[in-house]
Order: sequence, then C-alpha cells, then structure tokens
Amino acid sequence: MNFSSKILEESVKALSTLPGVGKKSALRLALHLVQDKTLKAAKLSAALNRLGSDIKQCKTCCNISDHDVCDLCLTQNRNKYVLCVVESARDVMAIEDTNQFNGKYHVLGGVISPLDGIGPADLSISLLVDRIYAENIEEVIMAISPTIEGETTIYYISKLLTDMNVKVSIIARGVAFGGDLEYADELTLGRSIVSRLPYNVQF
Repeated sequence: MNFSSKILEESVKALSTLPGVGKKSALRLALHLVQDKTLKAAKLSAALNRLGSDIKQCKTCCNISDHDVCDLCLTQNRNKYVLCVVESARDVMAIEDTNQFNGKYHVLGGVISPLDGIGPADLSISLLVDRIYAENIEEVIMAISPTIEGETTIYYISKLLTDMNVKVSIIARGVAFGGDLEYADELTLGRSIVSRLPYNVQF
C-alpha cells in the first residue's frame, strides 16, 4: 500500500496487529476514524489507554476486573460452593450469557500445552486448589474447551483433586470436540452447563 500520510500508515500497521484484522480492514477502520467528526478516535484512544493502565486481574478468580476483586466474586446471591473452571474471561462471558449458571468462576488463563511451552505452573491451578480448600467447594465444573490440550488440563486438575471431598464434573458434550466455547451458541452452551456429567479419572 502507498500511504500519503505516515501517521495513517502507522495507524494501519497498529490496527492490523489485532486478531482477525487484515491490512484492508485496518485501512478501512483508520480512514473511518480520520473522517469521523464525533471524536471517536479520541474516545477509542482513551478507552484503550485505560485497558493498559487500569484493568486488573481479580485476586480471587483471576477474571478481568476493574477492582482487586471482581463483581462476580463479590455477589452474595451466587452459589459459593459450586466453582466453574474456565480457560479465559471470554468463557466467563459466554457462560453468563446463557443465564444457566449461578455459581462462582475460576479462570485458568489458558490450558496445559507442552508444545507451546505452557505447563501447570503457567496457569492459576495452584490458586484453584487453594480456593477449593479454603472455600469448602463442593463441586468443580470443568467448562474447558474439548480439545486435546483441554482434556489434558481437565485430567491434570482432576488428579490433583482426587483425595479431596469435591465432586468433579465436565460440561455435557453438546459443545463439539475441538471447538471453542466462545463460538458455541447460547442454547447449546446453556444445555451443556445444565447437563454436566461426573468426570472420572482413569489411572
């Protein structure tokens, strides 16, 4: 692309680094912001700056939060004895959209993936085990994407919980194997939460 403006070129390069945004889409977005007269660019810049400076990770569940402890953890009317374990904050949002779950969450921050150099120590697994002890959790729902890495993570965590008095279940396989939770429709994901199954560790 030939740019008449170095500023425009740098903006397109920055936008095209975002997931799913190619150079043509980045150019379209940048030109829209240039031609816009309602200060969208300034508002966008301010919001993005706050993402970098003000956003936090909940000290309890590791979800994205504006405060040290997120609103979901502070809510009193949720079932505090049922814990839903997910990979990311996107999965929390997806499950919340189903209106089928009223317990607490724990965000791992990913899944165990040796090929990508991600081991148990890189995830919030130790914090999860500590929470189960400290909060007297009765059931842990493994709402992790059904991939090879996801299954490995479920198996690893379940082995850690074998000697604990806690029920371990997985969401029903209404979610396709190899798929991501964020792409599942709300009805399928909601039914998967409601129809969760016990998870048995095979030794």
